[in-house]
Amino acid sequence: MPDDGTRSLTIVIAEDAVLLREGVVSLLERLGHRVPAAVGDAVGLVAAVDEHRPDIVITDIRMPPTHTDEGLRAAVRLREKYPTLAVLVLSQYVASAYAADLLESPGTAGLGYLLKDRVSEITEFVGAIERVADGQTVIDPDVVRQLLVQRRDTGPLTRLTAREREVLALMAEGHANAAIARSLVVSEAAVAKHIGNIFAKLDLSEVEDGHRRVLAVLAYLNG
Repeated sequence: MPDDGTRSLTIVIAEDAVLLREGVVSLLERLGHRVPAAVGDAVGLVAAVDEHRPDIVITDIRMPPTHTDEGLRAAVRLREKYPTLAVLVLSQYVASAYAADLLESPGTAGLGYLLKDRVSEITEFVGAIERVADGQTVIDPDVVRQLLVQRRDTGPLTRLTAREREVLALMAEGHANAAIARSLVVSEAAVAKHIGNIFAKLDLSEVEDGHRRVLAVLAYLNG
């Protein structure tokens, strides 16, 4: 078990940069998690998941042989095969389309999209892994900030007030209602009201609450 009492996770890692891969393995094992496989390509990722059935996969998006989106496509296929598999993908650059593709993939488990720079921010990185493993959706704050600038006046988000957009941005980063309330210095009841308004304005009022959060974030990414 990890030293802080949280549950120990079984994690498979796919990353072709050897130093980064080994560094992440070392970090996670020091924290009490189990990493039965760390591979350098998408084919190895699929084989490792089939063999070890992990709680969560951490994968680069771009891997050999073409270094385009092999890791992302493998993650989507694995979600189709194992709907309860949590997936956290890593990217070198902000690419909201990749995040949207991930969120649109089948499955019921947690999803995350982080920039690789986040790995060096250990507390944030580990926290994101644990939130995704617990079923939450986590989008890198830098992706969220860029989208706020790019899509301020376009798409369905124009229906939202400025405060509702702030709440949705924090939802996209994976924050629960209590954390959103602390960040905005408002009550949890106020946050719940804003989220209800967001769901209604994005026409998400008739589906299960946890899935509505994912759909709202997807609407945010698609602008």
